[in-house]
Amino acid sequence: MIIKLAETDLKTKYGTYHEILFYDGQKESFALVMGDIKAKENILCRVHSSCIFAHHFNSIECDCREQMEISQQLIQKEGKGIIIWLDQEGKSNGHYALLKSIEYKKQGLLQPEAYEAAGFKKDARDFSAAAKILNKLDVTSIRMLTNNPKKVETLSQFGIKVTGTQPTIL
Repeated sequence: MIIKLAETDLKTKYGTYHEILFYDGQKESFALVMGDIKAKENILCRVHSSCIFAHHFNSIECDCREQMEISQQLIQKEGKGIIIWLDQEGKSNGHYALLKSIEYKKQGLLQPEAYEAAGFKKDARDFSAAAKILNKLDVTSIRMLTNNPKKVETLSQFGIKVTGTQPTIL
């Protein structure tokens, strides 16, 4: 179950999006929608998880902020698309896990392995809310802005037709 709570227009440096806030009984998620997407095919779609370091503190230790900016630029260029923002800090392990993993990252481990070394899951994210949101938005099919096969697999399992992927690079 996912319900729509509120919506409004949001002006960004990459154009105006229509923000729609959703709630699944535990967490809020939102969709930023540009252009006419209803019953459309091959809509660019970025499923993005929160990242306090990058989005709030402008950290250069991860590429989350750049991934968001590139996604917005690609959607602006296309004239339509969707960004779904999920509250899944630290690959859904939480900010504490992120802080605890830093010492392992400094030792040369990649972020997923650093989480595991700190006693957390490599990736605890759940993308089912994104699939439910896409179903509510009545999108026929999407092209995902991602290099993460888990996102594609989860959305496909929930009936979302993913026609392809595109990495978030310019």
